[in-house]
Amino acid sequence: MTAQPSSDVTGTTQSSTPAAVAYADYVSQGLKLNMQRGQPSEADFNLSNGLLSAVGEADLHLADGTDVRNYSADSKGLPSARALFGRYLDVPGEQVIVWNNASLELQAHVLSLMLLRGRLDAGPWAGTNPKIIVNIPGYDRHFKLLQTLGFELAPVDMQADGPDLDAIERLAAADPSIRGILFVPTYSNPGGETISEAKARRLVALTAANADFTVFADDAYRVHHLDPENRDTPVNLIALAAEVGQPDRVFTFASTSKITFAGAGLGFVASSPANIAFLHSYLNALSIGPNKIEQLRHVRFLESYPGGVDGLMADHGRLVAPKFAAVSDILAEELGDSALATWSKPRGGYFISLDTKLPVASRVIELAAAAGVSLTPAGATYPNGQDPTNRNIRLAPTRPDLAEVKLAMHVVATCIRLASEEYEAARRMRTATS
Repeated sequence: MTAQPSSDVTGTTQSSTPAAVAYADYVSQGLKLNMQRGQPSEADFNLSNGLLSAVGEADLHLADGTDVRNYSADSKGLPSARALFGRYLDVPGEQVIVWNNASLELQAHVLSLMLLRGRLDAGPWAGTNPKIIVNIPGYDRHFKLLQTLGFELAPVDMQADGPDLDAIERLAAADPSIRGILFVPTYSNPGGETISEAKARRLVALTAANADFTVFADDAYRVHHLDPENRDTPVNLIALAAEVGQPDRVFTFASTSKITFAGAGLGFVASSPANIAFLHSYLNALSIGPNKIEQLRHVRFLESYPGGVDGLMADHGRLVAPKFAAVSDILAEELGDSALATWSKPRGGYFISLDTKLPVASRVIELAAAAGVSLTPAGATYPNGQDPTNRNIRLAPTRPDLAEVKLAMHVVATCIRLASEEYEAARRMRTATS
């Protein structure tokens, strides 16, 4: 395969620079590498293969006589699963509902209940032009879910210690159609930021024009530390809300999707006793109950794993951390002195957020695809897939093996250099002809 010189939309060709030569070499190799979605690797999945044999015929009846093959008497989840994931979220098990895979489904159920009836039957949100605050850059599935349900998005910037609270407080105080915020509090997607306790306290205590302003916290990466000895500390939004006299303000969601099996995990939600009872009345009408055998398997497996959930996540960290380090090291090696890009260096989670200096993110992704490296589509971290700066790229290093991550990042760095050269050449041409 013969590589062609790269060209931007103006026709400016960069055919002999070191970046162009390196790029042509990568194109000629016929690579097929994927850095697009945040998925566990085969090695991560293999850590949880014990799930497959965690429950046998001798385990089908619980101590209280419950037959896990039958319908549920209590569709909040098995008491043992509620207790386990209550400890996970640092709340009493009675304030947890354990459901099926995955937490995004539970978020949809809770948001739908708010649209239909409001929080604790305070009145339906539907028909009131409801808006939900989201952070940018942020999680594309949050944007899609909210917009599918009919919410308007109210974006605020993500900062190093969590979403911009000044902006959130202004929006919530001024606009009664602002009904809440949906965000990732620990190791945010895509930048890996964790909300500080100071910001979390402000968030749960803020004065809002609408009394049922609600915090929807998707704590997807709460225990996904790269190094258990050097990690961010998750905040307990539910406890903080109770402390400030707003016990019903917070719903916290999580799942085992990136702890055990992504396609066969458990989602769970925690909130105040009143919210859990209200939500349960809704879920109990939708379903006779979640998958109790899956819940029992997770309880048996996670409680028997050496070190429990923390032990399993430490093993995940040992697999994932070298990939995150490779991304940062290679970007620094290839781009560090050029100031062509900056990138986050999270201590956990599943993503790295990269920003190009010039508005060339879409071109970088196009070049990478032509060289056989699949990246998250340009603009995916912004509502409607439109990054107004054309600078942000979400990197997902968890799925490929380490050698593939390293090769992919060399390609990405080369694409950033080449796209930047093209942009500057086009700008010089425009200046010369103006």
